[in-house]
Amino acid sequence: MDDAKRRSSRQRLKMTLTHSAKDTTTAFILRTKVHGLKHVFSPYKSKTQRLFWLLAIFVCLGLLFTWSWNRILYLLSYPAVTKIYMVWSHNMTFPAVTFCNQNLLRMSSLTKADLYHSGYWMDIMHLNHTVNRQSVSMLKLSRHRERMLNLLDFSHYSPPPDYQLNTTEMIDRLGHQLEDMLLDCRFRGENCTYKNFTPIYTRYGKCYTFNSGLDGNPLLTTLKGGTGNGLEIMLDIQQDEYLPVWGDTDETSYEAGIKVQIHSQDEPPFIDQLGFGVAPGFQTFVSCQQQLLQYLPPPWGDCRSEPMDSEYFSTYSITACRIDCETRYLLENCNCRMVHMPGTSTVCTPEQYKDCADPALDFLVEKDNDYCVCETPCNMTRYGKELSMVKIPSKASAKYLAKKFNKTEQYIADNILVLDIFFEALNYEKIEQKKAYEVAGLLGDIGGQMGLFIGASVLTILEIFDYFVIHHYCIISYHSRQNHVPIPSMHQDITDHTLEYTDFRIDKVKLV
Repeated sequence: MDDAKRRSSRQRLKMTLTHSAKDTTTAFILRTKVHGLKHVFSPYKSKTQRLFWLLAIFVCLGLLFTWSWNRILYLLSYPAVTKIYMVWSHNMTFPAVTFCNQNLLRMSSLTKADLYHSGYWMDIMHLNHTVNRQSVSMLKLSRHRERMLNLLDFSHYSPPPDYQLNTTEMIDRLGHQLEDMLLDCRFRGENCTYKNFTPIYTRYGKCYTFNSGLDGNPLLTTLKGGTGNGLEIMLDIQQDEYLPVWGDTDETSYEAGIKVQIHSQDEPPFIDQLGFGVAPGFQTFVSCQQQLLQYLPPPWGDCRSEPMDSEYFSTYSITACRIDCETRYLLENCNCRMVHMPGTSTVCTPEQYKDCADPALDFLVEKDNDYCVCETPCNMTRYGKELSMVKIPSKASAKYLAKKFNKTEQYIADNILVLDIFFEALNYEKIEQKKAYEVAGLLGDIGGQMGLFIGASVLTILEIFDYFVIHHYCIISYHSRQNHVPIPSMHQDITDHTLEYTDFRIDKVKLV
């Protein structure tokens, strides 16, 4: 009798669940917001009408899935857009200004010891310290001929036994000194001196940076745009100190003037490749506009967001990367570094400059494009420039300037230049790369297409989820009772609640 009761109980439960599932499905179809579904199962529609509605539903679902897949692929392509806009400011930080004389070493400061140890580097001597007669023959028309010939006479000279050449000290001593070159300096109309400039070494030798921000000095700002609100300097390039040209070397300068680079304080100068020239006999006006560039890292963009892995620089920039790379390249190939390169490694001697360092660096810069690959930083500052110039001195001012600086008028015309650097206006251009498509846009597009094609929304999806959850627990309940497997208390509560909820919905459908 117990078996009969169990079989009877199972049959009643099975019939109850079957009717409950059928009634629940019918109720779900009648009340769902999915357009067209109730017409497919409507008992009041003909087969042709049902087939039409079924076909319409499949077509709409196909269009929905196709469009949604297209949007997903577009999101996975990581698209980006570039936004450019102007930002106005009440004051702006003035950039760092680095300049170098085109001449590396001054004639008046050369000593016999300097020529003895660096004459081979200058290509006026051979490696065995004998004079290069071909180079000396080029001195015939030079005003420095007698002095050079006297310095090149090593017949009674021998270097001190404990003498050690220091290339850094030699370039510092023989380079053009700012206190001699700087004739006048003004920033925002106020006087400045050579003490406002920081010495720095580049491939041009000893150079100087204004507003470097080093040594704890605060960064200077400007409150207005236009001339007179920036940096204005008058320089004497000292052409009489230029080394005579007797051959082609990396230290030979065919030009007269200075090389200038305007850059951010966060990046070192790279003036030999990024600088612009300023000629004597002219006043050069440089109108600047600051540009802030913000790029996206991969996969949206192609910039570098990681900090710089370098023992020389803490902030990543293209110039810092290049200098770091060139330093490592010379250390690997020449076992020394140039004076302008960072670090504490041994500085190259003039002979190493001539035989290894200069040729290796020239090869790296001009031909080896694979060794130094520097990515664009995700955040960088650069300065757009517009240059214009006027002749200086005018005929009216030539005599006055000659008398003021105790020089001849010809010397003033050949050596004096004025450089005026200022902001065009107190605004900067911001170039920002942004994500063109994100997950929120994907959900909005898919939601819009769902509403267009099948009339569904998030709540409709929850309805479908709710329907399948009820059926899932009904089936679990049925199989558990059929196999005499006790249902855990939590599942039992859920099943009882589900059956009660199902009965309520059945009664509601019957009432309708």
